[in-house]
Amino acid sequence: MPATDRPTKYLVALLAGAGVIHFVAPRGFDSTVPPWLPGRARTYTQVSGAVELLLAAGVALPATRRMSARAAAGLFVAVFPANVQMAYDWRNRPAPLKAAALARLPLQLPLVAWAAKVSRSARGAGAAR
Repeated sequence: MPATDRPTKYLVALLAGAGVIHFVAPRGFDSTVPPWLPGRARTYTQVSGAVELLLAAGVALPATRRMSARAAAGLFVAVFPANVQMAYDWRNRPAPLKAAALARLPLQLPLVAWAAKVSRSARGAGAAR
């Protein structure tokens, strides 16, 4: 898959942008870390931001695209509990905010499918197997 194909470029942009935001504006992410996880919420925010930046770089490089896109799909699954936590925490907020939090839940599925598609496409382009 050429490095310029849109699904790949947009996945790189999404991962890089999200990774940067985790460091620039971490408080919103901190609040979505489920309280039952051990340790500090900020640590989870920083680690997930760093992982997103690493995955963006990996998806951008043809030699690591397949593996990194698979890992991105796994990350999208792994952060699902944070989206559930946000939906729970926002259950008493005004209707538009509650709707936004609930809408995030099914959005994980297309993100996983998108990353899986990029991974499958990389396979056919002679990327590292």
